[in-house]
Amino acid sequence: MSAAEPLLSVRDLRVSFPVFGGVLRHKVAEVRAVDGVSFDLHRGEVLGLVGESGSGKTTVGRAILNIIRFMSPEAQLGGSVFFRTENGAVDLNGLGRRAMRPFRSEIAMIFQDPYSSLNPRMTVRQIVEGPLAIHSSLSRAERRTRVLELLERVGLQPDYAGRYPHEFSGGQRQRIGIARALATRPKLIIADEPVSALDVSVQAQVINLMQELKDEFGLTYLFIAHDLSVVHHISDRIAVMYLGSIAELGDARAVYSAPRHPYAKALLSAVPVPDPRADHADRIQLEGDIPTPMAKPSGCGFRTRCPIAVERCAREVPPLEDHGGGRLVACPEVQGED
Repeated sequence: MSAAEPLLSVRDLRVSFPVFGGVLRHKVAEVRAVDGVSFDLHRGEVLGLVGESGSGKTTVGRAILNIIRFMSPEAQLGGSVFFRTENGAVDLNGLGRRAMRPFRSEIAMIFQDPYSSLNPRMTVRQIVEGPLAIHSSLSRAERRTRVLELLERVGLQPDYAGRYPHEFSGGQRQRIGIARALATRPKLIIADEPVSALDVSVQAQVINLMQELKDEFGLTYLFIAHDLSVVHHISDRIAVMYLGSIAELGDARAVYSAPRHPYAKALLSAVPVPDPRADHADRIQLEGDIPTPMAKPSGCGFRTRCPIAVERCAREVPPLEDHGGGRLVACPEVQGED
């Protein structure tokens, strides 16, 4: 695989869930959770995917892992998820359970809730060893050695291996989840809000650990979060999502310091400032609530809350256009800004 080729290429990804009603359980509506998302993710890069709850971030991650059909068999998926291996690119979006299995060891996930993502009936050793038992040819002794090495690497004592999840704090449980994700030496890790359920003091420790592991193991991250400041800290690029679509994508520092899209500006404005004397007069207050994915507005999904919306915003779905320097913005009304 060429270094210039992206490890992951998502093209026009669409995920919708039918809503059924009535005695005969017929389809009455459709939730368009992901509505035409496209991006590339290069080897060794961290792409932050950020947006409000309900914007479709987690669904994108699950679609890449190709687990949505198994969680919701009636879901409709479209587009492509090209994952590049040594033998070329494979579209994961069209693979069944058996065809997908060889790629499970190359893509791992760190889940949002460290309390519910670990089986309470299994010891730490069993949790971390599970992926190795399925996806590796290591002997039992070799797997046990690997588990102890992983626990030590994520900052846990090797003698914790015989304990159960309820004996650990939230931060420690998330470290167990990280060790499990690293077990098969994956190329790509999808981190679904990995620090949102943790105390602020612990969040920094977990983020720093993930950065260290990225450099040490040559990992690539899709880092999903709702906190723009957390995403900015770890990401090389940031993609801002709203109502199933990407509103802005670009260099993390550029997007964080000078967002272009009106929604990205509002999201940055909402980042808490740890200073009681700070002036909040410039904070952007969006009108109304985020629309339901079952009844998205015509044209631009953000137009019902946008302070610069014009008539054509109701007629046209804005494409994600290049504004130079790798900055992509889905709003023609901000063309020409510096």
